[in-house]
Amino acid sequence: MIKSIQTKIILIFFMSCIVIITALSFFHISMLEKIKEPLADISSQQEVYSAVTMQIEQTKIVTVIAVGVFAVITLLIGYYVSKTVIKPIDGLIKSAEKIAKGEEIEISKIDGKRTQVDELVNAFSLMTNELKQNLNEMGKQKKQIETILLHMTDGIIAFDMEGKIIHINPAATQLLKLTTQDQQFDEIFKKLHADINLEKIVYLENWTSSEQRINIGEKYVNLLFAPFQDENGKPAGVIVVIQDITEHVKLDNMRKEFVADVSHELKTPITSIMGYADTLLESEYDKEMQTKFLEVISSEARRMAKLVTDLLTLSRYDNKKIIKEESEFDLGELTKKCIERLRFEVEKKEHHIECFVTANVPPIHADKYGIERVILNIISNAIKYTPEKGTIKVYVGFVYNDAYIKVIDSGIGIPEKDLGRIFERFYRVDKARTREMGGTGLGLPIAKEIITQNNGSIDIKSEPGKGTEVVIRIPVNKK
Repeated sequence: MIKSIQTKIILIFFMSCIVIITALSFFHISMLEKIKEPLADISSQQEVYSAVTMQIEQTKIVTVIAVGVFAVITLLIGYYVSKTVIKPIDGLIKSAEKIAKGEEIEISKIDGKRTQVDELVNAFSLMTNELKQNLNEMGKQKKQIETILLHMTDGIIAFDMEGKIIHINPAATQLLKLTTQDQQFDEIFKKLHADINLEKIVYLENWTSSEQRINIGEKYVNLLFAPFQDENGKPAGVIVVIQDITEHVKLDNMRKEFVADVSHELKTPITSIMGYADTLLESEYDKEMQTKFLEVISSEARRMAKLVTDLLTLSRYDNKKIIKEESEFDLGELTKKCIERLRFEVEKKEHHIECFVTANVPPIHADKYGIERVILNIISNAIKYTPEKGTIKVYVGFVYNDAYIKVIDSGIGIPEKDLGRIFERFYRVDKARTREMGGTGLGLPIAKEIITQNNGSIDIKSEPGKGTEVVIRIPVNKK
């Protein structure tokens, strides 16, 4: 465009000058012609006529030469203007068009003596380099943000003022179970049975974020709505942050259930103690009845003390306040000693119990007191839940890098639906029977905590009416 305008200007300038020179030449020639005509009839003045004629011819020649020289000068000026002005500016225009299209360009700076056009080229070159750096930085930041959003576990959705999705990451699609057809704000949250209004969030929330919790299948999801503005401070849309809080809800429910269970477990013995104590205070009974009441009070007090002790133990394990006194010991010998300590209970129920050490088990370096407590708990449970004259087999062995204890009983077993919850605190398969046997519902949770902190594992397999198998694995230090 500029090149065309400049060319037109040069052509107009050239044509104007040609017209002016030609007009002046013709005017001068016409004046000489007027002088020549009266002199043509006067022979005495033939010399004057010849001189005028010669002057006319010379004027014509000078005019032609002037026009030719001026044409050459005009062409040279046009070439110079084209090279020094039009071509650089035309190059800048093409470069600007390429920049607008996102193409890579290179503009060379002009050194040495420079004109104003050269200064313009250099300024444009500097501007282009800075723009290129800014675009590269923006592109880098954009990729970083896209990578962060792509790998975030929280979902992110951005909606414009019309409720259309302008950005969504994979986590949001997965958490809300969206399809490619779900593109509108109202449709998405109506499908999720959530009472959410886009206009209310944008205009009535005073530009503060708002939250809402919804349930999607078995998951609990927290939605955080945050309006955003454009560069002019006008509402531009809403960003929704989706967080999976299923585990938090489950833990909160477990905490509530735990508090309720503790309250219930403590309330029962306290009620018994208070009832029997009040009865003794209000009435006079013989020695035998008093002894019977006191035995109940003592039993309930010991039960409550055991419950509190177990709770404190679990609390210390949770807060890692248990100081493990690690030592090296023989797992087979420790297991046999535990069985001997429970010999009275075994004989009382006429159980047939056997202990087999199936391999040369290397010494274990672990918390001996904690492991002993676990073994006593597992074998004690086998005794409790195995009917009279039942069978209990205990195996101690070594496989790969782990020593193991396997306790197999012929007891009542555990239903499959309860196996996944037996390590939960206060969970009992048969609450009435467990409470009757003096259990607190904390033995297995404590056992699991002890084994876990000794880098081991505990697994239970069971079938109602056919017995239970408990396997404890503890890593050993091989020398």
